[in-house]
Amino acid sequence: QVQLVESGGGLVQPGGSLRLTCETSGYVFAVSRINWYRQAPGSQRELVASITNRGTTTYSDSVKGRFHISGDITKHTVWLQMDSLNPEDTAVYFCNGDLRLQEMGTVNNYWGQGTQVTVSS
Repeated sequence: QVQLVESGGGLVQPGGSLRLTCETSGYVFAVSRINWYRQAPGSQRELVASITNRGTTTYSDSVKGRFHISGDITKHTVWLQMDSLNPEDTAVYFCNGDLRLQEMGTVNNYWGQGTQVTVSS
């Protein structure tokens, strides 16, 4: 069964950096788009950054200039480099993607299980 798997979360001090990784588990023919969302306790899930298979990237205003999304399309792997982290960035970060499992198949949306990022001194 195809999954999206996140890694790289953890505890970091304010001003520090983390790099999150999102990988596909199982065979995937193509990836159209990968999004990173985050959800803090008591808050709605927020779209943080996106990257398309053409390399087009978008960011929320809250992370613009601090976070950088990049990807290796051939390996179906996407990274989220997070710099200048502050306590407001504390959340569970989820990878979300539009995947085509077979050449003639449809594009469907998938979610990962999430990885915790905690920014605290």
